Amino acid sequence: MRSLKYEEVYLLAYEDVRVARGGIGGYMRFFNQERPHQALEYRTPMAVYMESVALKRAA
Repeated sequence: MRSLKYEEVYLLAYEDVRVARGGIGGYMRFFNQERPHQALEYRTPMAVYMESVALKRAA
């Protein structure tokens, strides 16, 4: 994933694997729950997912 590399990994020098996992995990939460995506009409992946769940329940 390009965003992960350019917005997180390449910018930070992690001390060890444990710290890297924590940082990457935090970025993934941000990426999926807070960061709008142009391909999703500037919605977050979580918002798109929740919308699809609601539509399935309504059907």
